[in-house]
Amino acid sequence: MPVPTDDSLRELALTLGARLREARQMLVTAESCTGGWIAKTVTDIAGSSEWFDCGMVAYSYEAKQALLGVRPETLEHFGAVSRETVVEMVSGALVHSGASVAVAVTGIAGPGGGTAEKPVGMVWIAWKRRGGYPKAELFRFGGDRDAVRRQTVEAALRGLGSVLD
Repeated sequence: MPVPTDDSLRELALTLGARLREARQMLVTAESCTGGWIAKTVTDIAGSSEWFDCGMVAYSYEAKQALLGVRPETLEHFGAVSRETVVEMVSGALVHSGASVAVAVTGIAGPGGGTAEKPVGMVWIAWKRRGGYPKAELFRFGGDRDAVRRQTVEAALRGLGSVLD
């Protein structure tokens, strides 16, 4: 899978923004390994205030709990990089915002921090509409830290399209 460029991410954000605006939906992001890159990508689009509510960067366990309502037990039993955590992140983003659509990401971008069970490039992404059920997907991206993060942003934006269908 080729690493997305700034231009390709911008095109995805433009398309997503048009769909959100047309559907009268507002987006919230809950980001860990991308450090706000998804929010940056969508707010690079002029007029994004019509469809982007807010972004939350929750890197530490404490931030995930305080900002997104992730339960300490979830982090203790499953870790930050897990389906359980990303589902609580995406749900918490909707609870703690005025948005109607959410995306959450958590993963290991590298170069360190990976283990045999959770290697560098392992990323969980979840999407949810207010009142709906979360959809979570596991990705295994290749490349360096920048490449993993770029691929995560791309997959997060692409997945939002399916939430709007």
